[in-house]
Amino acid sequence: MNARAEGVDLVAALWAAMESEGPAISFAGKTITFRQLRTRIQTVAANLQRRGMQPGDRVLFSVRPGIDSMVLALAMVTVGATVVFADPGAGRTLFETRAKLAAARWVAAESVLFAASTPLVRPLARARGIDLPDYSRIIDEPQVVFAGPWLPGVPRGAHSLRSLEKPRGVPTPLTEQHGDTDALIIFTSGTTSVPKGVVHTRQTLGAGLADVSEGLGFRPGQRVLTDQLMIGVPALIAGAHWIMPKYGLDPGAAPEDYLPLLGDADAAFLTPASMNAVLDALGDRTLPGLELVAMGGAPVLSPLLRRIRTTMPNAAIRAIYGMTEALPVAIADGHEKLRRDPADGDWVGRIVSSVSARIAADGELLIEGPGIARGYLHELPNELVTLPSGDLARIDDGDLGPELTMLARKKDMLIRDRTNIYPALYEPVIVTLPGVAEAYIVGVPDEIGDDRVVLALVLAADAAAGTPAAVERALPGLIDHAALPDAVVRIDAVPRSGRQSKPDREALSKLVAPMLEESQR
Repeated sequence: MNARAEGVDLVAALWAAMESEGPAISFAGKTITFRQLRTRIQTVAANLQRRGMQPGDRVLFSVRPGIDSMVLALAMVTVGATVVFADPGAGRTLFETRAKLAAARWVAAESVLFAASTPLVRPLARARGIDLPDYSRIIDEPQVVFAGPWLPGVPRGAHSLRSLEKPRGVPTPLTEQHGDTDALIIFTSGTTSVPKGVVHTRQTLGAGLADVSEGLGFRPGQRVLTDQLMIGVPALIAGAHWIMPKYGLDPGAAPEDYLPLLGDADAAFLTPASMNAVLDALGDRTLPGLELVAMGGAPVLSPLLRRIRTTMPNAAIRAIYGMTEALPVAIADGHEKLRRDPADGDWVGRIVSSVSARIAADGELLIEGPGIARGYLHELPNELVTLPSGDLARIDDGDLGPELTMLARKKDMLIRDRTNIYPALYEPVIVTLPGVAEAYIVGVPDEIGDDRVVLALVLAADAAAGTPAAVERALPGLIDHAALPDAVVRIDAVPRSGRQSKPDREALSKLVAPMLEESQR
């Protein structure tokens, strides 16, 4: 493990890149240079400090991605505060439970969210199925920062981002202060009784995001198209130019609208499902100008890699294997991945330097090192030392260091003919398709004990009719042919069991069995 991975401060890593006059971020027709970005962050950080923000303060953060949100979030981390990403779309009950667990002193939100909490607007929103939390009362006596214009409902005494960007004297240098403070809390799962929040510090983020930057090969001035913070910040660390698509532009749902942005980019990050939609929209066209394509968030499989190689012939391909607790664990070269024999397992590349991996006695991959999160919010002060991945894996010696091959999940395997099918390899890919809220692959045994494979979908509330058929059409070329389901069905909800209310796959198999028979008549 190199010295860089042993102690990287996220703010210091960003500051080192911000001496350039080159473009840093472009969004909504505006571009800010690295030096302008640094000045704005420094100014906002100093003014937040003057208004009482202290190292260790937590901030419920609900500001849509854009230049303003990046300035505000990085200023708060620079002060030593912890940004708690709070998505109001999670539902009022879950949002309020997460807010209580976070025990934040500050709220940073768009003014429209406060307006939506007023007695006049909130009933109208509820009538349309939008149950937003009351931002004016989510925390007792909070300090409030709001983005956007002042609107009714913004608390008296709240600080506008505009006012925080006004210089007041010479900002105090803040880069090296506060040590390795918590920087970010991301809620990933859990129930309303025990929300699961992953806590990253400035150094765990610094180590992991520097590995992303190095592993993807970002370069100064490179135009990197992504809406993902965990890719955009590594691009900035490398001196690249982060191109943010407009908020809400989903390449999976509107690939034709995304193609012009790809045509103007040097590099792009997409989920596998979004990449599949983009390739479908391209048809026989190619994108020879792309020099790098990166993917993550779900397994990246050979059928998709072969399509990319044909359609984006000059692009290096990188596939990121990671999780919220360890942002990258390994990064694979896509062309090398295609040369590997899938029968040996899913090769996910070289293990990054901020991670130390080992295999437990039962074959599970265990992860340690400076790149993993400090812990889970509901378990602190107990810190996370060893992270069980839930994956069965193999570690091999490679020319450039240890390499990782995924063999299976610890649980859940189907057998059809002579093929082993691991649902957890494909479900994360499928759930990113438009209109899909949940996706489960289960087996329905036939008369000889083989499994007939059924994909059960729980649709999003706003999903269009016919989504199961659309999903079925999207699967070839996205997942392995051998794993294609015999039937795709819609269910209202997945059966659950146990104290943790986990999906009950045995009950689900019994639920979908009649649907399978019906679909095959």
